[in-house]
Amino acid sequence: MVAQEKDVAIPTYSLQQSSSFGNTVFEIVESNNEIRRHRSNFLVPHRKGYYFLCLVRKGTSRHWVDFVPYTLQSNTIYFSVPQQVQVKEKVEPMDGIILSFTEEYIQMEENRSLRQLPIIQNPDNAHEMKLTPENLQFLDDLFGKMLVEFNTERNWRNNMLHSYVNVLLIYLSRLYTEQFQADHSSPDRSLLKRFWSSIDSHFDTLHQVADYANLLNLTPGHLNDRIKQQSGKTAIEHIHERLVLEAKRRLLHTDLSAKEIAWQLGFEDGAYFHRFFKRLTGETPTTFRTTIREMYH
Repeated sequence: MVAQEKDVAIPTYSLQQSSSFGNTVFEIVESNNEIRRHRSNFLVPHRKGYYFLCLVRKGTSRHWVDFVPYTLQSNTIYFSVPQQVQVKEKVEPMDGIILSFTEEYIQMEENRSLRQLPIIQNPDNAHEMKLTPENLQFLDDLFGKMLVEFNTERNWRNNMLHSYVNVLLIYLSRLYTEQFQADHSSPDRSLLKRFWSSIDSHFDTLHQVADYANLLNLTPGHLNDRIKQQSGKTAIEHIHERLVLEAKRRLLHTDLSAKEIAWQLGFEDGAYFHRFFKRLTGETPTTFRTTIREMYH
């Protein structure tokens, strides 16, 4: 169900659907079945090229998402967005349901409104939400209905699944706004979201505010003013944070040299990358790699 694509630094696993359904953008499965089939994948640092939601009824294990350790707990929902780096320390049995869908699914005409939901945008970079008994009952029932529908070939099956996913993501977005403090009621965060999306797509080739202003059809000054108003940070801070995050991922999860990572991230001068990284983090790339690996392992 999940296949590995070649990635110059960290493997990316894309979603591939069973040929009996002929659907390459969406799946829902029992968690134990998924873990048994792809046990080795979970133990390797990797990216998922799709959105991932897991309702955990029972089970415990420990895993990492972008340098943050999580201890998996019962009655919790876990979620991740494409390109985050993940790895499990150990694969344990888990009773739950996993829902996965790709960017192509979100881009379907009937689903485009979903892109603006907090659970998809994930502005707080969250990964887990604890569930009350009421939350758990609602979600367990909904996930169960989705699983049954997914595994049948009845009339209007896809319409039913689309409707269930809409209800699910709206419900989870309500929980998200209740559990996290970010101001999702801001009158206009649409530009900030488009800016983040542009950075995610071009961080390894475009490093200047003017580059992104051009993509978004704004002047650099106007872009910076609006981004600072909506986020409290300047545009260049967002660009630099994304570059540092990717550099840290590759320093931890690959054996590429700092010079090779610099080149992959669009720095022509390895010495400049060295200074850039130290200025932003207070550590050299080599020191960071040594420290984080000692912590991680």
